Amino acid sequence: MTEALAENIKTEIDLANRRLAANDLSGAFKHLERAHVLGQSSTYQHTRIHWRMFKLALRMRSVREIWGQIIRIIGASTKTPLGIYPTGNTGGADVWFLKPMPFPDDLQEMLNNKH
Repeated sequence: MTEALAENIKTEIDLANRRLAANDLSGAFKHLERAHVLGQSSTYQHTRIHWRMFKLALRMRSVREIWGQIIRIIGASTKTPLGIYPTGNTGGADVWFLKPMPFPDDLQEMLNNKH
């Protein structure tokens, strides 16, 4: 992972933290989804972003999201090292965890510039 891509992930997490501080849980989750798309090829990033999604799900009191994130934390930590992850997937429990999804244009640009 390049320094630029890691910085883009950090930016999305920082934006999520700002939304949390403003008690905008939905907005915070959207930024974590964007961080997930950017970081899912890295076991470390992928797992830590799902951990943050899990903590947010607890705060949201969403049983579906809590269970979804538990499954995704296990998958991110065990499958990502093997290169098994669905590209573009936003990482929330509202989408099947193995479903590839198209990249938003701005995130695709960041991924294109990672080298």
